[in-house]
Amino acid sequence: MQIRTLVFLSCIIVFNSLHAENWPRFRGPNGNGISNDTIPVEWKDSNFQWKTALPATGHGSPVVWGDKIFLLCADQKNAARTVACVSAKDGAILWKHTHAADKHKHHKQNSFASSTPAVDGDRVYFSWGTTEQLTIAAYTLEGTKAWEAKLGPVKGGHGFGASPIVHEDLVIINNDQDGESSLIALDAHTGNVKWNTPRQSKRLTYSTPVLYRGQLIFTNWTHGITGIDPANGRVLWEKQVFPQDSKERAIGSPIVAGDLVIGSCGFVTKLKHIVALRPKGNQMEEVWRIEKSVPHIPTPLLLGENIFLWNDLGIVTCANAATGKVHWSERAVRSGKFFGSPVAADGKIYCAEARGKIVVLRGDGEFEKLAENDLGEQCHSTPAIANGAMYVRTYQTLYSISK
Repeated sequence: MQIRTLVFLSCIIVFNSLHAENWPRFRGPNGNGISNDTIPVEWKDSNFQWKTALPATGHGSPVVWGDKIFLLCADQKNAARTVACVSAKDGAILWKHTHAADKHKHHKQNSFASSTPAVDGDRVYFSWGTTEQLTIAAYTLEGTKAWEAKLGPVKGGHGFGASPIVHEDLVIINNDQDGESSLIALDAHTGNVKWNTPRQSKRLTYSTPVLYRGQLIFTNWTHGITGIDPANGRVLWEKQVFPQDSKERAIGSPIVAGDLVIGSCGFVTKLKHIVALRPKGNQMEEVWRIEKSVPHIPTPLLLGENIFLWNDLGIVTCANAATGKVHWSERAVRSGKFFGSPVAADGKIYCAEARGKIVVLRGDGEFEKLAENDLGEQCHSTPAIANGAMYVRTYQTLYSISK
C-alpha cells in the first residue's frame, strides 16, 4: 500500500510538473496570465537565452507545449499566413507551413497575424480570417497537417484577431463580426462543426472565451456577457451590461475571479467599462463596475485579491476584485501605448509597450515600477511563460528570457 501511494504521489508530482510547463492558449491556462516561474526583473545580456528571426511578421502571441512554441506569422505584402513551431530549447525553427490567403484591409495597428493559436497534447490550432474565409488549421505537434476548416467570410474593417481555445475535444472560436455572426465549436479530431450558435453581433469582436463553472464565457458589445453550455452551444444566460447608444467593441477577454465573471468593452475615444457579475438564483447580477482609466484592448489581470487594469495609455488601476473598490491609479510609463495584455510571473507584473519596452511592476497591491526592458522593436503581443522562461514575440522576432 505504501509503495502504491508513493508511486501515485510521484505520478501526481510529475503530471503537475509537466502541466506547469504549458501555456496552451492566449494568456495561458484559462486566460489567467499567471505563472509561478521566476523571470528576471531587469534583463541583462546573460538573460537572453536565444533570439530567433521569425519567418514573417505579426502581433499574435506565442503558445507553449513542452519544449515547443507555436505562433502565427504573415507576409504583409501578399497576406500569406505561415504557421510555425520553434524549439523552446534553442530557438530553432522546427517546422513551418505557408498558406495562401486573400489580402484585405486592416487597421494600421492590426496585422494579418494577430490571433494566438491554441494547443493540446495532440495538435495545435491556428486561426486567421479574411473577407473571403475564416480558417482554422490543425497540425500535429510534429508538423503534419491534421485538418483545415473553412467557416465563411469575415466582415469588419479593422481586420481579424480572434483566437481559438481548446476545451475537452472541442476547438472553440468567437465568430462575432459586423456581418452574420456565431459562436463555433469544432471537433478537435476532425474539424467538423459540432455546434454553431447564431448571434446578432454588430461589431467584429476579438475577445477570447474562458471557462467558468463548466460554462464558456463570451463578451460582445451587442450581447454583453454570455454563458454557453460547451456540450451543445446552448445559451445558459446572457446579461447586456454595455450601453447600446454608441458603437463599442469587445477586445479584451473576460476573466474569472472566484465566483465573479469580469468582462470589458468600450470604444477607443469614448467610455470604456469593466463589469463584474455574480450568480444570483438562476440569473447573473451586476456586482460592480469601473469606467475610469480602464483598458479597451488589454485584458485585466487578477493577482491575489486585486485586479489590475492596465489601460491602453499605460495608466494602471489596482482594485479589490471582490468589491471593485479602487486602491490606486498610477501611470506606468510617461508616454506609450499598450496593445498586449499584462501577465504575472512570481508575483510581478509584465506588460509590453508598443515600442518594445517590457514594463515590470510590483504585483502585491503597492505601486512601484521595477524596470523597463527595451527590446527596441514593435511589440503588440502578450508574453508567454513556461519552462522557467518568458517568450516575447515582437513584430519580427521571438525572444527567450530567463535566469
